[in-house]
Amino acid sequence: QLRVPSGSWHILAWCVHQHGGGCVWCPLPSKAATRSHHDLAQVDIYEKLPVPFGLVRFGVAPDHPEVKNVINTFTHTARSDRCAYYGNVTVGRDVTVGELQQAYHAVVLSYGAEDNRVLGIPGENLSGVYSARAFVGWYNGLPENRDLKPDLSCETALIVGHGNVALDIARILLSPLDFLRKTDITDCSLAALACSKVKRVWLAGRRGPLQVAFTIKELREMINLPGTQPVLNPADFTGLENAVKDAPRPRKRLTELMVKTALEKPREKAAMVQAAIPRLWGLKFQRSPQEVLPTPDGTRVRGVRMALTRLEGLGESAKAVPTGDVEELECGLVLSSIGYRSLPLDPAVPFDTQHGVIPNSSGRVMGVPGLYCSGWVKRGPVGVIITTMNDSFDTAQSVLEDLQGGVLDVSVSREGFGAVGSILHSRGIRPVSFSDWEKIDAAEVARGKAAGKPREKIVDPQEMLQLIGH
Repeated sequence: QLRVPSGSWHILAWCVHQHGGGCVWCPLPSKAATRSHHDLAQVDIYEKLPVPFGLVRFGVAPDHPEVKNVINTFTHTARSDRCAYYGNVTVGRDVTVGELQQAYHAVVLSYGAEDNRVLGIPGENLSGVYSARAFVGWYNGLPENRDLKPDLSCETALIVGHGNVALDIARILLSPLDFLRKTDITDCSLAALACSKVKRVWLAGRRGPLQVAFTIKELREMINLPGTQPVLNPADFTGLENAVKDAPRPRKRLTELMVKTALEKPREKAAMVQAAIPRLWGLKFQRSPQEVLPTPDGTRVRGVRMALTRLEGLGESAKAVPTGDVEELECGLVLSSIGYRSLPLDPAVPFDTQHGVIPNSSGRVMGVPGLYCSGWVKRGPVGVIITTMNDSFDTAQSVLEDLQGGVLDVSVSREGFGAVGSILHSRGIRPVSFSDWEKIDAAEVARGKAAGKPREKIVDPQEMLQLIGH
């Protein structure tokens, strides 16, 4: 039988959990998705945390429960008699990739992007400046971010970035508490947001409206958020309707929505609108952060100096070039949402540090037969869940082709978890099974029910382990 450690996305992969991308469980590939399958394949999933589901649990916004319904399909996969889950195992520390390769016929790395890109500007480490990854992890209950304690005592927040994550953060900051109380947002985050003084959120990007990375669904949701008013400068959208006439339909519809939103409120009513609506948000274009400005005592952020830019080129390939002009934007909270970055996992695995990916061809790790990769660590931190899902099918197909073509030698038996379990035991590591996870799940759902929520996430791994008797 083929024994393969599996990753958070798909059959024939294992994963170190990273909420930043590329780590969502996916059903076993169908014949339509991979054009073939293997009836004897055994899949073992290794996960860093005691709890599964990666990006679905820790990356999807709490007010998007419909996206989390895929957990039902993932659970069905995990309960298959050909699939086993081993949580609480950090690959690269508790067991090496080399040891996995000795135990399995194939290993697929699908560990996403655990780091974030930095702004690389003075003042970035001041109090009040946070990465989007850490902030999202905080309100979604990612254990490593549970003690973030962001300071929400200011009235104006600046989010650097024009992607879906930036919109998610803006929406969470401005959402009515009654909306959030019905979600699985963590209790400590809800308490902090209840005391928040943030009333204005600006989202700034280096380029223009034609280069924003968010999608129309998320923009429409933000525009329709109760109790808030979008503030878009009509001058930013002059002539754009003509510019997108021949653009792909998603870009055209997205631009038309921004134009409509910018123009639908007469300017003379702006003051009245601001007086009636307590919370505002807006998009600022062609502005690149140059320096985070400190308060007089030098301890925390008071604003950001922005370099104004002009665009060279057209469409999504346009480059932002500084004009030499600058402006200062006052704010007491800065959230950097400029992208994620994968990190090398194990010295035995090739890694391109410049691009933050494992060098590969259709998921086959270059120079290492039997080793594969998928998700953001394979192709970089771009795309949404469906993109990564399709990418996982591509890698699974590569594994199956190598199996059928004799690249993977299955004539020699491999012990799979039998060998890895012995290694973990010798190192004092006790894996968490899927049935163990279901006990944690039941406890979270029970706590949530008592609070009128879908679940109350446990954010401390030690509490999770104690709950299941580890």
